[in-house]
Amino acid sequence: MMVLLSVLYVQTIGVLQNRIDRQLVSASHRMVSHFEAYGPERLADDITETLTDGVNSDTEVYLLATAAGKKMAGNIAVSRDLLKPTFGIVEKQVLRDGRISYSRFRTELLADGSVLLVGRDMRDQKDLEQLVGNALMAAAVVSVLLAIIGAIVFRDQLESRVGAIRRTAAQIEAGDLTQRIPVSGKDDEFARLSHDINLMLDRIEILMDGVRHVSNTIAHNLRTPLSRIRAKLEVASRPGTDPAQVAQATTFAIREIEELTIVFDKLLQIAEAESGARRQAFQPVSLNDIVADVVELYEPVAEEKGVELRVRMDEDVMAAGDKDLLASAVANLLDNAIKYAGSPARVTVSTQRESDTVSLVVQDNGPGIQAIERSKVGTRFFRLNRRVPGYGLGLASVTAIASLHNASLDLDDAGPGLVARITLPRLGKMTKR
Repeated sequence: MMVLLSVLYVQTIGVLQNRIDRQLVSASHRMVSHFEAYGPERLADDITETLTDGVNSDTEVYLLATAAGKKMAGNIAVSRDLLKPTFGIVEKQVLRDGRISYSRFRTELLADGSVLLVGRDMRDQKDLEQLVGNALMAAAVVSVLLAIIGAIVFRDQLESRVGAIRRTAAQIEAGDLTQRIPVSGKDDEFARLSHDINLMLDRIEILMDGVRHVSNTIAHNLRTPLSRIRAKLEVASRPGTDPAQVAQATTFAIREIEELTIVFDKLLQIAEAESGARRQAFQPVSLNDIVADVVELYEPVAEEKGVELRVRMDEDVMAAGDKDLLASAVANLLDNAIKYAGSPARVTVSTQRESDTVSLVVQDNGPGIQAIERSKVGTRFFRLNRRVPGYGLGLASVTAIASLHNASLDLDDAGPGLVARITLPRLGKMTKR
């Protein structure tokens, strides 16, 4: 600000001085021309007339002196330094009408050796310069005060906003994940930042609740089979136990351990999908090839269950993704459809292509899922019918795989039955999250 005001001051004073200098040069040339045309006597008369005409008489400075230094006309006293021609325009103190005057003037050496001085008293100019300087100084002082006040207000606002964030962070650090940053009604960067942080905290709270739920569920699901295994092995380890009973207990323990291994494999697959690590290895894949492979694998199962398996595929259904994970997702959906549709039933597996998306669709004509339950079936270990064998991880795995592929999983009523649809970005349309 000070630099700007200094530049403004210099420019303003410079404009005024340039105007004065142009007037002095113009007057000097006019006087020289008058001398050349009419001689020194007429020039002396012209200077005298100019000084007494009442126009700018209080600021005009003129002097016409002979080569010997005798004053012929003018309103300033002759001095030796004034008789020397100047190169351009200078400022000096002169004695004007008996008083000291700080004047700006130009000196010309005429053809007969006489000296002509044309100038202007700068008293009013100096007063104006002081006035402009004082005004700019006052503006500078006001600007500095406003800057200081603004800095204080900004600091208070900053401390208030940042303090709210720090207090909320401290409460969350203490274990209260329900705390959120107060969001003001202002539409500024702090409000948007607070909103984004609150969204992040909402997501963290959901994830932590999920972790607690998963941990509790895993502990429950592990405790029951491990208790059964322990009971069987304790019986088998008693002295005198029949070898057939020992073999039965061993087979039972192996089967239960295999079941637990399957649960952990599914949990690891879900965790791997949610981490996003495999997104870097995405390749163009044909959804038709995936559907063909999975349907071929499940045809014997469907036939055994009395389920009619149908396939419908659009042409050139391509997406960027992990073939094994997408095949696992389709297999989970098809396994659920065969398992829950009943017998006899019809299950249709299809691929669909739109302008920007492609879809993997599994539809059955079984009992379906009530609308109120559809939002829950993607939760880990949630099972609609516990009489049907399973682990409650199938749709959780499908949800994680769909999220990894920037896809959506939709469960809708097929009237009758259920239609499960994974919608992915078409190859070339996929965007990174």
